[in-house]
Amino acid sequence: MKGNKGITLISLVIIIIVLLILAGITISNLTGDNGIIKKAEEARNETEIAQGKEELQGKYMENYVNKLE
Repeated sequence: MKGNKGITLISLVIIIIVLLILAGITISNLTGDNGIIKKAEEARNETEIAQGKEELQGKYMENYVNKLE
C-alpha cells in the first residue's frame, strides 16, 4: 500500500510540473514580442491605416470626377 501512494504522489508532482511548464509557454506565446496579442494589435493598426487611405482615395476620386463635370 505504501509503495502505491509514493508512486502516485511522484506522478502527481510530475504532472503539475509539466502543466506549469506548458502554462508558461502558452503565456509567453501570447504576450511575447512575437505573440498573438502583439500581432493582433499590429493587424488592427494596419487595418485602420488602410481604411484611412481608402477614404482619402475615394475623396480624391470624387473631387477629380466633380472637376471633370
